[in-house]
Amino acid sequence: MSQTSAAATAKKPGAARARSASSPATRLLLMVATRKGAWFFHSDGKRKSWTVDGPHFLGHTISHLMLDPRDGRTLLAAAKTGHLGPTIFRSTNLGRSWKEATQPPAFAAPSAGSSLPGRSVDHSFWLTPGHASEPGTWYVGTSPQGLFRSDDGGERWAPLASVNDSAQFREWMGSAQDGTPDGPKLHSVIVDPRDPQHLYFGMSGGGVHESRDGGASWSTLVQGMEVVGGFDPSTITFHDPHCLRICPTQPDRLYQQNHCGIYRLDRTGRAKDDVWQRIGRKMPKRVGDIGFPMVVHPRDPDTAWVFPMDGQDVWPRTAPGGQPAAYITRNAGKTWQRLDQGLPESQAWWTIKRQAMTVDAQAKPALYLGTTSGELWIGREEGAKWQNIARHLPEIYAVEVAELA
Repeated sequence: MSQTSAAATAKKPGAARARSASSPATRLLLMVATRKGAWFFHSDGKRKSWTVDGPHFLGHTISHLMLDPRDGRTLLAAAKTGHLGPTIFRSTNLGRSWKEATQPPAFAAPSAGSSLPGRSVDHSFWLTPGHASEPGTWYVGTSPQGLFRSDDGGERWAPLASVNDSAQFREWMGSAQDGTPDGPKLHSVIVDPRDPQHLYFGMSGGGVHESRDGGASWSTLVQGMEVVGGFDPSTITFHDPHCLRICPTQPDRLYQQNHCGIYRLDRTGRAKDDVWQRIGRKMPKRVGDIGFPMVVHPRDPDTAWVFPMDGQDVWPRTAPGGQPAAYITRNAGKTWQRLDQGLPESQAWWTIKRQAMTVDAQAKPALYLGTTSGELWIGREEGAKWQNIARHLPEIYAVEVAELA
């Protein structure tokens, strides 16, 4: 199967533009994955105006889009097609044309004598490029929860038996009813920028896990994390991380948005110190510290953002009080500041999914978020001033940003 996209506007997003001497040379690409297709938004470094390219894969569920930072032109799309099921599409020309993976992620058949039931991938969920020293490597997390690796740029995917076929992991994963409403997710696949063998991922539900040998073996990282009241935190199944992030300039620091709060972990090299600290207790009590996305500053490890949602017992999954806002910490979670200038002041009953908020790496970073109601926003000056980029898109599942040469 192949699909070629057509631009949605008469103006081509890649068309050359005259630049003044003061215009930043950087080109930015926003990749927007939705319930009904994918869109790209292009701008220069000033980020004042955006040109749209899309839809791509109209009607397909696109869970995630990622640009390969190692070559700056290869895109992968995690797709679920209407009749042909889950797959991965690949483009080597920034989305002008696409080709389906020869061997999409698929669970291996149970081995003879295994007591583990067979499983089928419902959808690929989280795409992560491999380490800079491994130019063809990619990882993908799926639903039901599984971890897969490609060593040929996303053309063929192989399951990691250490996770997918482990009786212990399968116990921690629980059943389809133990995860998110549209199926349990293996997400937040992280590669330590210092070491291609050092990996992390989260499971909803099923905890946070770490490997130091390229995925051959794993250990849990749940100490200090809370679980829903009445459940035993020593049972890994009950842990529900929503999103994990590693600090690019201080990789021994991790942040996490969890079903039960916002956390930070500072690695010291000693296992006894691997305890998550709940830093969300300083959030306003009327807002709480429950949400899905977690975003970290590209250079400052003390700065991070979240986007809270209503976490009442019935989990409305909307902005608290219909008043959406991002919150920033500039001191690693000691204090938080509300960022809502330009966002709707009332009657905005949407929220942000775990992959639908990101930040660029410009000198003064901007935030980007996509809503469950199909709106795309930019938060200029590190989220201080919000402006709408697009409306009336399908429900947005993921937003990523990249710089183009």
